[in-house]
Amino acid sequence: MFVLPAALLSVPAHLGYLALALLVGAESTGLPVPGETALIASGLLAHDGQLNIFLVIAVAAGAAIVGDNLGYLIGRQGGRRLLEAPGPLERHRRLIINKGEPFFDRHGPKAVFLGRWVAGLRIAAAWLAGITHMRWSTFFFWNALGGLAWATSVGLAAYFLGSVVKKILEVGGLAAVVILVVAVVGFFGWRVWKARRELEEAPEPKPPLEP
Repeated sequence: MFVLPAALLSVPAHLGYLALALLVGAESTGLPVPGETALIASGLLAHDGQLNIFLVIAVAAGAAIVGDNLGYLIGRQGGRRLLEAPGPLERHRRLIINKGEPFFDRHGPKAVFLGRWVAGLRIAAAWLAGITHMRWSTFFFWNALGGLAWATSVGLAAYFLGSVVKKILEVGGLAAVVILVVAVVGFFGWRVWKARRELEEAPEPKPPLEP
């Protein structure tokens, strides 16, 4: 059985790819559903041989990219009107635009890419990019790159840490599993970033002395 503890769902394993696509796509569009939980669960099933990890990554990445682009389109077409409409919480809704617009002007690509690993931003980033009229070509590039990197890193972390994840799930529950996977992915990301910084800061080699 394909089990998603946070959503209390159980579907046959052969429907796992469909459930993964629907949940990841819906979360990326802006609905508060357990998309990342579905990816972790799919990685565990792949660890057990019930799913193919390469298909899991491909389905999750594709669903994330499609869902985010739908969220971007919704935000661009009607998100601003929704936030600026008179009514309850109007001041707070307008504050989202006032704060979000300059933020996306400065950090839009980073927010779209890194937002895949942050629960709240994973749901809202596409909408905010559309609402602030971020250029679609820029959004699409960083979103596709982020979706692929997210699906690969989280999926492989759950796949390779399958036995450890199951034990943690039994003891600490789903929250502990998510923290573990994010920590592992974050550690390797930090190592890559550190190695890159060291390479950039390394002194250039001196030219050889002429005879």
